[in-house]
Amino acid sequence: MSTKMWGGRFGEGTGALMEAYSESVSYDKRMCRQDVAGSKAHARMLARRGILTNEEAERIVAGLDQVLDEIEVGVFPWRVEFEDVHMNVEQRLTELIGPLGGKLHTGRSRNDQVALDFRLYVAESLDVWGRLLRELITVFVARAGEHQDTLLPGCTHLQPAQPVSLAHHLLAYAWMLKRDCERVEDALRRVRISPLGAAALAGTTYPLDPAMVARAVGFSHAFANSMDAVSDRDFVLESLFCASVVMAHLSRFCEEIILWANPRFGYVALPDAYATGSSIMPQKKNPDAAELMRGRVGRVYGSLMGMLTVVKGLPLTYNRDLQEDKEPFFDADDTVRASLRVMAGMLGELAFRPDRMREALAQGFLNATELADYLAAKGVPFREAHHITGRAVAYAESQGKALEQLTLDELLVFSPAMGDDVFEALRYETAVARRNGPGGTGPESVTTQMAELSRWLQKR
Repeated sequence: MSTKMWGGRFGEGTGALMEAYSESVSYDKRMCRQDVAGSKAHARMLARRGILTNEEAERIVAGLDQVLDEIEVGVFPWRVEFEDVHMNVEQRLTELIGPLGGKLHTGRSRNDQVALDFRLYVAESLDVWGRLLRELITVFVARAGEHQDTLLPGCTHLQPAQPVSLAHHLLAYAWMLKRDCERVEDALRRVRISPLGAAALAGTTYPLDPAMVARAVGFSHAFANSMDAVSDRDFVLESLFCASVVMAHLSRFCEEIILWANPRFGYVALPDAYATGSSIMPQKKNPDAAELMRGRVGRVYGSLMGMLTVVKGLPLTYNRDLQEDKEPFFDADDTVRASLRVMAGMLGELAFRPDRMREALAQGFLNATELADYLAAKGVPFREAHHITGRAVAYAESQGKALEQLTLDELLVFSPAMGDDVFEALRYETAVARRNGPGGTGPESVTTQMAELSRWLQKR
């Protein structure tokens, strides 16, 4: 005879191998707080609808609080034979308050119960991601404020292109992370939908009030279709996509830190707290925090692709495959939280090297566009100005000089439009200062960007 809560139809117990293969309590016990919260809301709703008495509901609620206390102090008897967090909690509740514990499951199924628990867990995680993203954006804005006058080569194709301010460069990541935060906040609207009351798949004959449960757990509204409610996992997919984009943006900055820390760049000095050494080479200071974060992007991408694969062929409604939704999200959640915290700490302590950035400006003819624009302002058609500048660059390169090191006589060989004022145009500071249009690297634009980001942060 089966001892399972669902075992009335079975004459024999589950095989040991199958039990070990199918259990989920080893990881879904992370949702114990959410399971208790959902069950308390369900019990009170049952009392409100006259399915339980108020006294019964309060005894169940008190018993659930005791169960949660046992879990939090570490004395709760988790048992694999009860398969998951839901059955473990219900079994312990029944041990504590007697047969009344069996009434808690009236009008619900594990299908809608787990969907609610998981939505509660995901919603709390997204709240944390949003807070950590805002904290990291704050660090980016603060570091940008320290380096409005620091110039470095801006690159395309990883080749020196035009001079930009370090502040502008850092703010590019702040804007990326702002969009990440907004994506998370938008996803939360679709996560906070209560499925409780859908039961196994078709709804229930009990006069439940799903909207009451939704309000009790802090969700905006309840499900509209019971089959969708128990089989939907797009809230997990969307959350994992948000996590993947967050990690992609962090990884891009990690790549720059790794490059910039190389002595051939030397743009940054790594903080000791976020670097490691070599077991054989005493001089090494490795950017391990950035490398690990760059590597862990693959884990989060893997979670998203794994979840997409799980759901792609599932017919309605609930299928046991959906048990595979939690571990990928739990791992991604842990990775995103840790990565955002580590990045905020590392960026806060990162030592920028304005002197090395300044040295790099003289390499790669980053003021070539300024010369072309200068000639265009003198009336030379831009395409012709572009060719003239290209010839001047080739000549300067052959002489081992930067453009600004050429004499006026040398420049006049390429165009009679050159004048003494060309040298002011070729200054890197001039190149940056002139770009004050919306979103540009000029100081006025950068100040505007920081102010806009600061206002956005204050509203959160």
